[in-house]
Amino acid sequence: MMKQMFVAAIVAFYAMHASAAGQTYVIDPTHTFPNFEFSHFGISMWRGKFDATSGTIVIDRAAKTGSVDIRVDPASINFGLDAMDEKARSEDFFNVAKYPDATYKGTLKFDGDVPATIDGEITLLGVTRPLRLTINSSKCIEHPFYKKEVCGADAQGELNWSQFGMKMSSFGEGEAGKVVLHIQVEGMQGD
Repeated sequence: MMKQMFVAAIVAFYAMHASAAGQTYVIDPTHTFPNFEFSHFGISMWRGKFDATSGTIVIDRAAKTGSVDIRVDPASINFGLDAMDEKARSEDFFNVAKYPDATYKGTLKFDGDVPATIDGEITLLGVTRPLRLTINSSKCIEHPFYKKEVCGADAQGELNWSQFGMKMSSFGEGEAGKVVLHIQVEGMQGD
């Protein structure tokens, strides 16, 4: 009897600490699309997205924090125009042959009980720079089909591709080179 109580206490201890560390959500690549917009010489607005995203988000509601670890495949860029997609994959833009990954890692910050920002670092073309994302909305529900918790969010941030050494963006310093990121993301609770 004493042995069973000891085992039960150890199991309870580990369960308590596992839940205190937060819950991990695996990015759903079919519902996650980082997209962006930037001025084309001030005469029009170019918009595109990346079709291949993976990673995890950890949410610790008790501690009101969490983490984000995301990988984007720059070769999956999609402007809806094949010629522009090919140009964006070239060494003039994302140079996907040399830099096949773009990453974002950050710390989730809460405002009260609600995730509000992510303070992180983005790596493009082998260059890492800070990037803060503002969370415009977020929600978690039990998925109606899978019966697991699924969380989604809409986040936004700004950067300048020329600061990462992107050749064709070198003309766009300052306001002219601003790129606005819009990120829709969904993640399913891991097992």
